[in-house]
Amino acid sequence: MAKYRQNLPQLANRTFLSDGGMETTFIFHEGLELPHFASFTLMATPEGRQKLREYYVRYLTIACKNGTGFILDTPTWRANPDWGTLLGYGPEALRVVNESSIELLLDLRKEFETAETPCVISGAIGPRGDGYKAGKMDANEAEAYHAAQIESFARTEADMVAAYTLTNFHEAIGVARAAKAHEIPCMISFTVETDGKLVTGMALGEAIDRVDDATDGAPAYYMINCAHPTHFMQALNKGERWLDRVYGVKANASAKSHAELDESETLDAGDPDDLGRRYSRLTASFPTMRILGGCCGTDHRHIAAICEACVPQAA
Repeated sequence: MAKYRQNLPQLANRTFLSDGGMETTFIFHEGLELPHFASFTLMATPEGRQKLREYYVRYLTIACKNGTGFILDTPTWRANPDWGTLLGYGPEALRVVNESSIELLLDLRKEFETAETPCVISGAIGPRGDGYKAGKMDANEAEAYHAAQIESFARTEADMVAAYTLTNFHEAIGVARAAKAHEIPCMISFTVETDGKLVTGMALGEAIDRVDDATDGAPAYYMINCAHPTHFMQALNKGERWLDRVYGVKANASAKSHAELDESETLDAGDPDDLGRRYSRLTASFPTMRILGGCCGTDHRHIAAICEACVPQAA
C-alpha cells in the first residue's frame, strides 16, 4: 500500500527538497552515455542501478542533515512509448522499468526516512516529444498516450506521479485525467522560455488555469522546471491567483535560453550560491514555494546552496 498517496505531506506548510539535473550530472560529471537523454537505461545493469543509488544518496543526505522532506522522483522521464521504441523498449519492458524504479526508491526510503525527513515516492513522467518544443497532441490523445506509464506507477507503492518539462496545456490535461482515472495524485510542471511564457506563447498562468478548468482542479499542485529564475520571475511578479497552485521550482543552473542549451557541448553549471540566493528571494516572496530542487546543470552542490539559503536549520 502506498504510504502517502492519500495524504501528500508536501501539501503541508514545510520545506521539501528534490534532486538536481540527473541527466546532466551523469553525462557531464560522471561521463556516462545516456542515449536520448534517458536515465532509465541505467536500471538495466547492477552497475547502473548503483550509480542511481549513489546519486540519490547525495541528496538524501542533505535533506536528512537539514531536517527537510524529500521528493524521490524515478529516473523515468523518458520511459514512455515513443522514446522507449527509440531505445528498444517495448510496452512490457517499459512497464518493468517503471515499476522497478519505484522499488529502487522504496529501498532508499526505508534506509533514509525519518520523522523529520518524510520521503515521497514519485513516478516521473516526461513529455511525449522534446521538452523544448511544443507537442501536437490534443488532451484525449495525451490521456491515452500517458495512461500506460501512469498505470504502471499506480500498480506500485508510488505515492504520486509527476509530469516534468511539459510545454503545452493539452498534454498536461491528458496526464491529469489519466492520473485521476488511475486514482493516483499528480503534479504538473511546465517549462517556460526566457520571456516567462510557454514555447507556444501562452502565459504560464493561463496554462495552469486551463488545466484546472478542464480537470476540475485534478492536479495536486504545479511546479516550474527547466528554466532559470530570471526567466519566470516576471510571470510570478504579477501576483495573480493561479500562483497559489504553484508549490515548487526545479530551476536550471544556467540563464541561457533553451535553444542555447540545446546547442551547447559543455555544461553551464552557473553559480550555486547565486542560485541559492535567488531561491531565497523566491521563497520569501511566494510562501507556497516550498518544494525546492534543480534541473539542467544543477547537482548536489546547488541543492546544498539552496538549502543553506532557504532553510533556517541550515543557516
